[in-house]
Formats: sequence, C-alpha cells, structure tokens
Amino acid sequence: MTEGANPLSRRREIGSASARSLLLTILGEFALPRQEPVWTATILDALALHDVEERAARQALSRTSSEGLLASSRHGRRSAWELTDSGVQLLTEGAERIYGFMRSVPAWDGKWLTLAVSIPETQRRLRHQLRTRFMWLGLGSPQPGLWVTPGTSKVDDVRRIVDDLGLTAQTFSWVGETSGIGDEQSLVSAAWDLADVESRYLDFLGSFSERRAESATDAFTAQVELVQEWRRFPFLDPDLPRELLDHEWPGPRAAGVFHDRRAQWHRRAQARWDELQADAAQRI
Repeated sequence: MTEGANPLSRRREIGSASARSLLLTILGEFALPRQEPVWTATILDALALHDVEERAARQALSRTSSEGLLASSRHGRRSAWELTDSGVQLLTEGAERIYGFMRSVPAWDGKWLTLAVSIPETQRRLRHQLRTRFMWLGLGSPQPGLWVTPGTSKVDDVRRIVDDLGLTAQTFSWVGETSGIGDEQSLVSAAWDLADVESRYLDFLGSFSERRAESATDAFTAQVELVQEWRRFPFLDPDLPRELLDHEWPGPRAAGVFHDRRAQWHRRAQARWDELQADAAQRI
C-alpha cells in the first residue's frame, strides 16, 4: 500500500461491489485460464480476502450457477465448480474487451453511424437490453430512440444486436458526416456523460498509479481490485476519436497504469490462487 492511501475507504469501495461481480472477476482472472474445477473453499477464501462473507459468497455461487455460467460436481464430501460453455464464452468475450480496450487510438474518417430504434414504453425490459448492449459497444443516446457512434466499423456488431432482439423492422440506420447544422460537441455531450467518465479515470489513477503489493496475498487482492475497477470502463467510455475530445483524455494514461500494474502483480497473484486451491484440496 502506498503512503497516504486510505485502506478503509478502499475497503468500503470494494465491499460495495456485489459478491457476484467480484466472483466473475476472480473466475475470469484465475479459473478461465486453467479450465479446471475450482473447489468451493477456494472461492470462499478468495472472496473472503475482499471482505465478502460466506453467506454472500455462497449466494453469488448459486446465482451464477442458476444463470447457467457455472456447474457444480461432488467429490466425496466436497464440491467443485466448473465454467459451462456459456460461462467460458461470457468471460472470454469480456477478457478480450477488457484487455483490448484503449490499446490503440481509433482513426476517424469524420463519419457517424446513426440509428433510430422505436420501442414502445411498455417494453421496458427490451429497452433495457438494447441500452445495455449498445452501451457495451460504445454507442450513446443523445435523445430517446436515437443512438450514435463515430465507430462505423461496429455496424456488423450493431446489426447482430438488432437482429438478436427482434428489432430489425423497428430500426432505421445510416452512415455519414454531420451537415454543419448544429454543434457536434453538443451532440457528444448529450450522448455521453464524459465528465463522469473522466472523474472515474482520475479516481482509478489515484488508487492504482502508486499502489504496490508486498506479498502474494497483496498481489492477489490488488489484481482483483484492479480488474474489478477497470472492467467498468469499456462500458462507460465510448473511446471517442481525438477529434471529438476538447482536451487530453485520461483514458490512455489509465490504460497504461492498468496493464503495467497487472503485469507486476500477475505472477504472484496466480501463485496465490494456486495456494488457495491446494489448501482447499487438503481439507476434509
């Protein structure tokens, strides 16, 4: 821990995250690469290092299993968990997005992909699904029913989402430059809350820029917290081209800290996970 860091404030922040969210982060970092069963005790111990009580940890396991992402098996008096095919797919796609995010500066040809999607107010669940999936791709909504992104290469991904949700007949789309009527920066401000995203980046930099891990346990908890915080940004930050940003954006600097710290902690964190597995395997 760095001098001046407030462990209590960090613990409250991590503790506010759902046990399920932390569970998925841990599974993605340590279970996914190994593709082997994980003892229940391993998961309970790993979550306990982040102040998750056993009851909440077991509820997270049960919920994740009911969603079809985990499957349990008995081994005598003990139980173990394996990622299902759906779980592997979800975490693999998430890892690709998390670790690929902000790796390069997007080139921009000045064109926008714009969609008008008509969904009745009564179909709130469908509206939520569309919003969640579009935001994960980096699309923004400057006004109800309208979605925009300067990332025109995402058109195939957008089409897949529209088709999956059965909204093809209710959607119109086009690609082109703005006409000069109205202000492009006002469009950006209406579509995305960049001030909030920037504030989160600065908080991330404040938490991890100088953070150090003295032991394998420190490295394990630090890496989980690091990924837990970073995984939010691909959902929050549309990764806009520089032409649409009016000042130096902290995203690339935060990405550099993320990859640097993870590289520093990764080997010891993985070793600590192996110790947790070995300790769990020895219990009766």
